[in-house]
Formats: sequence, structure tokens, C-alpha cells
Amino acid sequence: MGSGVTEATSHDRREGTERANMTKKPHVNTELRRCPWAKGDNYIQYHDTEWGVPVHDDRLLFEFLVLEGAQPGLSWSTILNKRDNYREAFDNFDPALVAKYGEKKRQALLANPGIVRNRLKIDAAIQNAQAFLATAQEFGSFDRYIWGFIGGRPKQNAWASIKEVPARTAESDAMSADLKQRGFKFVGSTICYAFMQAVGMVNDHVVDCFRHRELTGTRHGKAGS
Repeated sequence: MGSGVTEATSHDRREGTERANMTKKPHVNTELRRCPWAKGDNYIQYHDTEWGVPVHDDRLLFEFLVLEGAQPGLSWSTILNKRDNYREAFDNFDPALVAKYGEKKRQALLANPGIVRNRLKIDAAIQNAQAFLATAQEFGSFDRYIWGFIGGRPKQNAWASIKEVPARTAESDAMSADLKQRGFKFVGSTICYAFMQAVGMVNDHVVDCFRHRELTGTRHGKAGS
């Protein structure tokens, strides 16, 4: 289930570090009720600590943008398994560094077995870093821009079944269209909605999942704060 540009503030860096640390401290309670797709330790850890948690750190937003763009045609578990390799290969998803990648770096990425070696996806990550920086400069932060598509607050859904969860919405359609206009690639509406789910713009945990209750009412802090 697929589902950070200005210099980050100390709050942004702390948020990104805390979420990264959570992925390194697996704790699985098999007695809790979860979304049906959360099967296996890797998925459960991601579901319990990250999926649906509001993200306002630009570096981490960029990370999810790249990872979601790398997923098409693959399972999300494949991307999760390669996540640490991606962080190493893409300079911890620093968009200012990724935006400067040249042909030598592109070739190194294409030869890296730890990531998805697809030229179009690698080229898209670099182009998206450039567009990301331009958008962040225009709006003050990418966070402020992207959260504007839902009015700055997480949308709290109440799905009884995973079958009710949409693959795209009017908001993801609008996001996709605007991102494409700004030069982003691999940002179709379904990819955008998976991104929205991952970074907590929507709470799509089913109602009987323990995380739905925990995330309901989560407030969105000041954009770019």
C-alpha cells in the first residue's frame, strides 16, 4: 500500500529524524486490529508508525514523492525493502543535492542494484527535485504548497472496509494536474493519492483499525513551521 526547498527548520529536521528512527525500532503487537493490508513485520511497522501520520518536513515530503514515483509496476513492500538503499543512493533525499545530479551520477544510479534501476524513474526523481525546489521557493516551502490542496488539515475519512478506499479523488486529480504543469513526472492522480495517504493528508485507516482512532483529530501545524 503506497503509500523533504528551503532549509529545514529545527522542527522539520526533528520530525524527519523521529520518523526515520521509528522505522529502525520494530515493535509488532499482533493483538491490535489493523488495516487488512498490514501483513508481515515490514508492512506492520510502516502501518503502525508512518502511514497516515501528517508530514510537514520538506525533505521527508520529497522522499515520499520519489518513493511513490518509483513504485508503479512494483509492490510497495519492494520499495520499503529498498528504502535504506534509496536514502544512501539519493543523499538522504536532499532535493538540493539531487537536483544537481549529472550524467555520471545517473549512470551510477542505473548501476545500483539496491534501487529500482529504471532510467525514466531515475530521471524523474532528478527533474522532480528541480521542480520541488522551484515550488518551495515560490510558496516558502513545499509543505505549504502541497497541504494547500486539502485546506491545510488532514481529511478524516471513515471507511468501514478497505474496499471503500478510493484510488483517486478530486483533490488528487487537482494535485496531479498542477504538479505536471510545474514539470513533475510520475505524478498521476493515483500516485498522488497514495502520496496523500502516506504523508497523512488523508486518514484512510479503516474505522476498526487502532491507528484510525489514534490519528483522528490530528491537527495540521502551521505550514512550513
